[in-house]
Amino acid sequence: MKALVTGVGGFVGTHLARHLLEQPDTIVIGTTFLPADEHTDLAQAGARLQRIDLTDAEAVHRLLRDERPDQIYHLAAQSFVPESFENPWETLRNNIQSQLNILHSMVKLDLDARVLVVSSGEIYGPVSPQDIPIDEEQPLRPTSPYSVSKVAQDMLGLQYYLSHNVAAIRVRPFNQIGPGQSKRFVVPAFASQIAAIEAGLQEPILYVGNLEARRDFTDVRDMVRAYRLVMALGEPGEVYNIGTGQAHSIREVVDFLLLHTDAPIVVQTDPARMRPVEIPIIVCNPTKVKAATGWEPLYPFEQTLVDVLNDWRRQVRERTN
Repeated sequence: MKALVTGVGGFVGTHLARHLLEQPDTIVIGTTFLPADEHTDLAQAGARLQRIDLTDAEAVHRLLRDERPDQIYHLAAQSFVPESFENPWETLRNNIQSQLNILHSMVKLDLDARVLVVSSGEIYGPVSPQDIPIDEEQPLRPTSPYSVSKVAQDMLGLQYYLSHNVAAIRVRPFNQIGPGQSKRFVVPAFASQIAAIEAGLQEPILYVGNLEARRDFTDVRDMVRAYRLVMALGEPGEVYNIGTGQAHSIREVVDFLLLHTDAPIVVQTDPARMRPVEIPIIVCNPTKVKAATGWEPLYPFEQTLVDVLNDWRRQVRERTN
């Protein structure tokens, strides 16, 4: 079985590639926007890397024509919500055009492959308390250019299934966390600061945004396992929310991480870390994906936080040695 993972060098792509390489009789081809030598660890693990700009329709067509994968996990995207407010058109163009090129080439090549369209739980926006946890029937209310781009990706997957019978399976993952995530995101933002403070590289102040927001956090290692199971057992044309079904406040994250350091740290609110639109609570209803695949998250929330903190401690040590 040949699996193509777009955005293989990213946070989720790296974990997914490694997970797929652990499966029997699986070849992994990964696309990256950066030079392949930026991801030698993946190459050494067995992934075949292709440097490609997915917004280039001809390049995408050549890749699919030459490789003819059995599965396409389309992860490549601009995924940082604040960046989408700064550069809305670039986020929309990148995320929509890349996926459109893949789907359109699949039709032109008559490619008999399954494609995982990765949307986001962000597309639901603010919901009423009676609609928590959020299932797949919840109306979409995107509150950022990023979430608008994910609505478009989601609907393109459905449209190509209905119009061309492309075996598109849509997933709407809720917040993903784990080792290797950029410090632009909330949990590693805290962990990286604590690691820097411990190493004497930052004043003992932890800068935070809104601590009252509650989110459904899933360990990325559980998430990529869900992706593989959905690709194998999910129904083309269907959509699946993926999350734990449990909410944790950002304050809980901060308090837990501070319990796991001996450094005397003061917490200080940074207005720059606030979003233009803040959604109080997001919780996934994972009933549908569990029924279809038997998936259950395996990593406890607290273990994931410890792993993220230790990963940043390792990164700080490597940079300072």
